[in-house]
Amino acid sequence: MFAYFSDRTWLWSAAGLYLVGFLLGTWSLLRGGRPLNLAMYVLIVAGYALQVTGLYLRGLAVGGCPLGNTFELYQFTAWSAISLYLVVGVTFRTSLLGYFTSCLAASLTLVSLALPAWDSTRSSGIFGNNPWIEFHAALALFSYGVFGLLALTALMLQLRNYSLKSKHVSGWFSFLPSLVDLDLISVRLLGFGVALLTAALAVGSVHWLQNTASVHWPKLLATLTVWACYTFTLGLRLRGRLPVRRFAWVALLLFVLALLTLGVINANRRLPVACPTVQR
Repeated sequence: MFAYFSDRTWLWSAAGLYLVGFLLGTWSLLRGGRPLNLAMYVLIVAGYALQVTGLYLRGLAVGGCPLGNTFELYQFTAWSAISLYLVVGVTFRTSLLGYFTSCLAASLTLVSLALPAWDSTRSSGIFGNNPWIEFHAALALFSYGVFGLLALTALMLQLRNYSLKSKHVSGWFSFLPSLVDLDLISVRLLGFGVALLTAALAVGSVHWLQNTASVHWPKLLATLTVWACYTFTLGLRLRGRLPVRRFAWVALLLFVLALLTLGVINANRRLPVACPTVQR
């Protein structure tokens, strides 16, 4: 049944549900009402299920974790952010997090789907049947999803700061968490993302040290740059040397940097097998 439709069909359907969730939340906020949390949550869960199906079919086609081109990297990043939101979103008790998460997921999935060049070829066997390298790649990309959720809380932090300075505390601004709560959430997400990326690099280094010829230096340098920037930011924030507002701006800019490095990561792979993607 699943294979009756192409993987891209499932992913388009998922992107559509994420977009509907975002538009529904926007409509509710513009009318001055509370975000439709339950409706958005249901749409996000449904979209997530469809995206998992699409990625599963893509994984079967390539014989491993679908991380073989820029399209798959963006899809996996969106999936990671949604996965984390579904696990911890309720714990954070922020009524607007679902709204912003649906916006992020819709943006990443639709942009990747709308650019055929990103999916013009897809590659098989890119991890050389090495489960540790595959685990390293999946862990690193999952950390990017965490950084995506961090960017959303940073945006909410900026909006809360603006609302307090401009004394606009009514309407949909009233649904934003306090600065203290948003700062706490952001620091925890930053710490979790840095820990995941550090673990990913540690796992990868075991293989790289045994076979230095397999190291793709531009890809490694791009990943290390992202890791160093986020780690340095975490250190400054924990020491109180990075004010909340600047911290929020840095988190937003660093996520843009992380997304830009995905192109470098994909372009500098040595792909043993590349096959055209079937468009349906």
